[in-house]
Amino acid sequence: MESKTARLTVLLDPAKKKAFEQLCARQDVTPSQVVRQLIRDYLRRNGVEWQPSGQEDLDDGAR
Repeated sequence: MESKTARLTVLLDPAKKKAFEQLCARQDVTPSQVVRQLIRDYLRRNGVEWQPSGQEDLDDGAR
């Protein structure tokens, strides 16, 4: 898991936000968890490699 965080502000239609939050609540996940997963999936689909913050100095065997 990432050891550092950064804020991302997203503007969207209030009705869409409400529907998203309600769906997240029904699925027992937070909106932030869903957005983080969507971003990871998007990066992966587009061939972008990344490493979680705070893990740059770890040896490959330590993960």
